[in-house]
Amino acid sequence: LIAIATGGRIVPRFEELKPEKLGKAGTVKELTFGTTKDQMLVIEDCANSKAVTVLVRGGNQMVVDEAKRCLHDANCCVRNLIRDPRVVPGGGASEMAASLAVTAASDNEQTLDQYSMRAFASALDVIPMALAENSGLSAIGEMAAMKAKQQSTSNPWHGVDCMQVGQTDMWEQNVYEACASKCNQLRLATQVVKMILKIDDVITSADVIDG
Repeated sequence: LIAIATGGRIVPRFEELKPEKLGKAGTVKELTFGTTKDQMLVIEDCANSKAVTVLVRGGNQMVVDEAKRCLHDANCCVRNLIRDPRVVPGGGASEMAASLAVTAASDNEQTLDQYSMRAFASALDVIPMALAENSGLSAIGEMAAMKAKQQSTSNPWHGVDCMQVGQTDMWEQNVYEACASKCNQLRLATQVVKMILKIDDVITSADVIDG
C-alpha cells in the first residue's frame, strides 16, 4: 500500500535503488501512543493516496474487537451497495410485503404446494413480530397494524416503528437495507429449511445405547 500511495517501487536490494524508483510523500513521521509507547509510522500527502488507515484504540481488547467488527460491517454494507445500489425497507416491512405476496400467490395455487407457501408466509411474519417484541412493543398488535396498513395503502414501506417517532414509513425514517443482503438472507434461510426437511430420521445417543 505504501508503494501504491507514494508511487514508488519495491526494491529487494539496495544496489537497485534509483531515483525513478523512489516514491514521494509530503510528510513522514513517527508517532507514539499510550502508556506502552506504541509507535506508528504516519505517511501523509501522498501523490496517489487511495488508502486510508483507521487507528482503533480502546480500554481493552474486547472494545477493540467490537469496533473492528463494526467497521467491517460498515465496509460490507458499502460494498454491497456499490455492487447493487437497490435498497429495500427495514423495520420488518420487506418481510411483511413478501409474506403478503406469497399469501396472495398461495390463494391461486390449486395443488398441495399452497400449504407450504402459506407456511413460508407465516415464517416471514416472525421477523416483524420479533422486531416489535425486542423493541418493547406488542408483537401481535404491531404486526397486525403493519399488515393492515400495507394492505390498505398498497405501500410496502410501512414497518415497525421501533423508535416510536410516530411514523411507520421506513423511507421517511431512513431505515432500509441493501437488496442484495436481504436476498441472501432469504435464500440462505430457505436452503437451511430445505436441508432440514431432507432429514427423515434422527438417531440420538439414547437410541444407540438402547440398541
